[in-house]
Amino acid sequence: MTDVLALILGGGQGKRLFPLTQMRSKPAVPIGGKYRLIDIPISNCLHADIRRIFVLTQFNSASLNRHVAQSYRMDLFSGGFVEILAAEQTPDNPHWFQGTADAVRQASRHFTQYDAAYYLILAGDHLYRMDFNALRTTHIDHGADITIAAQPASARDATGMGIFRFDREGRLLAFEEKPNAARLAEMGSSVPPGSTFATTSAAKPFLASMGIYFFSRNVLLEALEREPGVDFGHQIIPAALVSHKVTPFVFGDYWADVGTIASFYEANISLTQRGAPFKFYDPQRPFFTHPRFLPGSVCNDCAIDQAVISGGCYLDRCTIRQSIVGIRTNIQTGSVVTRSVLLGADFFESEPAADGVPRLGVGRNAVLDRVIVDKNARIGDGVRLLNEQHVDEADGDGFYIRNGIIVVPKGGVVKTGAVV
Repeated sequence: MTDVLALILGGGQGKRLFPLTQMRSKPAVPIGGKYRLIDIPISNCLHADIRRIFVLTQFNSASLNRHVAQSYRMDLFSGGFVEILAAEQTPDNPHWFQGTADAVRQASRHFTQYDAAYYLILAGDHLYRMDFNALRTTHIDHGADITIAAQPASARDATGMGIFRFDREGRLLAFEEKPNAARLAEMGSSVPPGSTFATTSAAKPFLASMGIYFFSRNVLLEALEREPGVDFGHQIIPAALVSHKVTPFVFGDYWADVGTIASFYEANISLTQRGAPFKFYDPQRPFFTHPRFLPGSVCNDCAIDQAVISGGCYLDRCTIRQSIVGIRTNIQTGSVVTRSVLLGADFFESEPAADGVPRLGVGRNAVLDRVIVDKNARIGDGVRLLNEQHVDEADGDGFYIRNGIIVVPKGGVVKTGAVV
């Protein structure tokens, strides 16, 4: 699609994903053992032949910038690119990005110079596989000014999402951000009975925004100039309802917003399930990432079931179940890892650690259950990370607990014999 230019939003501070976002932006968070979240929207764009992609960044963007630069290098003669647009202060605007729409507004001075009939605006922290060609076709066939990807949602999920209400023909009538349970009961459903454009169910009666917007060029630029709002969901889209044709693109496949520790954990663990609702491998539409020249993983006398084992790992007489094991992970003798997400390491440890410092990875006879271990962490011998007291939130020595899940931060050290 040579007439489409993509804008991927790098997100804000990512407080709900702390401590995974303590040293990186949300789109740079590793997922699935070897990927990063930013690989999802970029790969979906490339499969739709969208080759001009800007990534808008602001917070903790160094690792994201490095990953994009190392991973996505287009043919010099193709005219394609994946380019970082960092937040910047200018003589006209001394402020950093204030929201999704404000980020696009401030970046427009750079991307409007490119010829494009449409703009595709994406979030950088979602997990899904979507055909953007179908989204473009829906936009054109309906003569729309703005097309929004929407997905059926249950009443429980809808309280934390932006909910749309449509008429029978599919025209967007209203948008409500995170309505409470009483308001949802009053609404009943996002679409009236007999709707001709979408089918909801009793289990999922609401249509929720996926944060994916397809704009005709002039509509986006005029809206950003006319409306002072800083957010698409709160201001730009509601204001557009009275003056433009806004239509939905109903997406019925897997989609997850991994903006919290709990959702990040669940999305990763779901990858290990038999018949998983989402898979990174696909013969026709694979996901791309930074190419690494890692050796195959070594597994000595291990018991492994329902696990994803990435490249460059060393696993010695350990047990791994329902877990993600990221690149270059080292797990020593006697350790048991269940229902956990190990993000791996950025390097192989060639020299022994200093006295009293555990080696990189998981030591001997450690037990981990429902744990996220960030990159380059060190877990000593005999450590037990089980959260047997069912603590929901806590900060400890070398670890955090968020949503009941123990998180060992990047470069964190859990001392030998520690019990959590």
